[in-house]
Amino acid sequence: MSYAGSYIWSLRQEVGSRTLLVPGAQVLLLDSEGRGLFQQRVDNGVWELPAGACEEGGDFADAAVREVAEETGLRVEREDLVAFGSLSDPQVHTLTYPNGDVTHCFALCFFARRWSGTLAPGVDEVRQALFRPLGDPPRPLHPPTEVVLSMYERFRTEGRFQAR
Repeated sequence: MSYAGSYIWSLRQEVGSRTLLVPGAQVLLLDSEGRGLFQQRVDNGVWELPAGACEEGGDFADAAVREVAEETGLRVEREDLVAFGSLSDPQVHTLTYPNGDVTHCFALCFFARRWSGTLAPGVDEVRQALFRPLGDPPRPLHPPTEVVLSMYERFRTEGRFQAR
């Protein structure tokens, strides 16, 4: 779904650029070598994970599946998503977009080792996408993505859900 007509778009028609509290999902897709899929945003050039907001009538997994498909062309199944953390710290996850819109995001963070399809970045949001070692992500890296990667590493070593 494009931004125009989305749930967030409809709210923006009413409240303008005022801070919105937005539930959503971030997805760390891992290839067979353990590298993560990163994508470079069209609007500001930073690198991040596939991510996006929930839509009315949907849940976190729906958002994850939809955003992966829209932004990367890849398909991930709900049952292949593993939740490892939640990022809602307003110091890290309050975003101001180039048009002045502000969101405080509440993201459920998933990883997936199984997915299908051919990598085909969504041209309206993604300049390019590539797999890189998690310890050597492309730069400049979106600050929330840096936090999500550290949460994933703690999840892997400690085996418990991470919240920040």
